[in-house]
Order: sequence, then C-alpha cells, then structure tokens
Amino acid sequence: MSVEPVEEAGMPLVTTLAVAATYFSTAPGVRLNVRSGPGTGYPIVKVLPEGSRVPIHCQTPGTWVTGPYGTTNIWDNIASGQYVSDAYVNTGSDGYIRPRCG
Repeated sequence: MSVEPVEEAGMPLVTTLAVAATYFSTAPGVRLNVRSGPGTGYPIVKVLPEGSRVPIHCQTPGTWVTGPYGTTNIWDNIASGQYVSDAYVNTGSDGYIRPRCG
C-alpha cells in the first residue's frame, strides 16, 4: 500500500498509518522460553518474564507441546526469529487465530 502526500493551500498534509497489534497473555506463573524456530529442538533465544503479553504475527505447526492451555503443535511467531508454543499463550482458541507463517 502506498500513501500519496496531499497538499492543501500549499501546505503538505501528513498521513500516518498505524497497525494495532493484538497482544495475548502468557500463562500465569510461567517464565516462557522463546525459541528461534517452531519446536523444542530450536535454541532458546530469550526467556519471557511471568505476566508477559505477546503479539502473534503468524502461526505455524511444529513440535507438540502440553501446557496450561492444552496440547498443541501450533507455534506463535512473536517477532522475527522468535517462537513460543501456543500451549502457553491464552488466545481463547484451540486452533489457528492468525495466518500461517510463510
């Protein structure tokens, strides 16, 4: 998408586009491992503190994991090269809620 500048009475108008990210709570009382790929065999890149909220950009299948929100093979992409198991994220669904990662 492109936004063309518009002038009014010789003065340029500025248009700002913002995409509102939806954040989801991680399981209470859990320090959540963030991995470099969608599975427990990928290295841990960081650990989220208890009470974290994460954006989910896309979701992809990976290693099966059992957690507070069930057993699933869905992994949530929360940033470039950062994945968490959906079993630890309160999305309110047992299925995909975001597009598949491409």
